[in-house]
Amino acid sequence: MVAIRGTLKGRDVISINDFSREEIDHILKVSDCIEKDLDSKFGLLSGKILSILFFEPSTRTRMSFESAMYKLGGRCINMGPTELTSVKKGETFSDTIKVISKYADVMVLRHPSDGAARYASEISDVPIINGGDGTGQHPTQTLLDLYTIKKESKLEGANIGILGDLKYGRTVHSLVYALSMYGIDMTFISPPNLSLPEEIKEDLDDKKISYEECERIEDVIGDLDVLYVTRIQRERFPDIMEYKKVSGSYKITKDMLEEGGKENLIILHPLPRIGEIDPDVDDTKYARYFLQTKYGVVVRMAILGLMLGGFE
Repeated sequence: MVAIRGTLKGRDVISINDFSREEIDHILKVSDCIEKDLDSKFGLLSGKILSILFFEPSTRTRMSFESAMYKLGGRCINMGPTELTSVKKGETFSDTIKVISKYADVMVLRHPSDGAARYASEISDVPIINGGDGTGQHPTQTLLDLYTIKKESKLEGANIGILGDLKYGRTVHSLVYALSMYGIDMTFISPPNLSLPEEIKEDLDDKKISYEECERIEDVIGDLDVLYVTRIQRERFPDIMEYKKVSGSYKITKDMLEEGGKENLIILHPLPRIGEIDPDVDDTKYARYFLQTKYGVVVRMAILGLMLGGFE
C-alpha cells in the first residue's frame, strides 16, 4: 500500500499494525511540515469537534490532543471523570460510545481493557483513536516516539534499547511492532518476569528482526543509540507483591550515561517517570523526554488533520 495525502481520512487509529511503513512515513512527513509552519495550520479544522473519553488517568495524551485540536481551530468536549457521568449510574460502555459519537467528528478513547478501542470502533458513528487500551497498544504515542527518534537520532540503522515493563507496557508493544517495520535491531532490558510477550517475539522472529534480551542495562548501554525507558506499572499487576519485587529495578543516572553511554545516545520516556530516570539527567545532552512531549502535539495535529480532511 502506497501512502497518499488524506490516507487517514475517515479511518480509525486502533493499532500501529493497521498501518504500512509508507503510511507511517507519510504521517511523520506531515508532522514535520506542520512543525515548520505551525501558525498557518490554525483554522483547518474550524467547526470540527474532538470528543475525549478517558476511563483511565492521563496528562500528556489527553492534553496534547486538546492542544492539537485547538491549534487546528477545532474544539474539544471532554467526558471528564467517570464518577461525574452516567457510567456511575450503570450506563454500559457501548451505550456511552453510541451516545457520545453523536456529539463529535472524532473520538479519542483510553480504557483499561484490552480491545476496548477496537470494539468502540465497531459501534461508533465517528472514527476512534486509541489513546491506550489496557496492556494492548498506544499507536499515537508510537508515532510521536518515531518522530522523536527520527528528529533527534536516526531510524535507519539505529540500535534501540527498551527498558522496564515490557510485559504490560502498551507503549512498548506498539513501538516494537513499529520498529520492526524499519528492520531495526532492538535490545530488551527487563526483569525476567516482565519480558516482552512471546507473541511479539514470535512476530519479530517471523520478520527476521534481530534482538537481544538482558537484565542489566550496564551490559548494553555502550551499544545503544536510543534508550527508551518505561516505568514499572503498578496498576497492571494483579498481585501487588509481585510489583514490589520488581519496583525500583532500574535507575538511569547522569554518571551511568557519561561513563558508559555513546556520545550521541538519547534517552526517551513516554512518562510519567517514577524514579527510573534520575532528575540529574534532565539537563544533560542525553535527555529528550520533555522534547518528546512537545513533538506529541504536532504529530497529533497531523493525525487529526488527516483523519478529518484538513490536509488534502
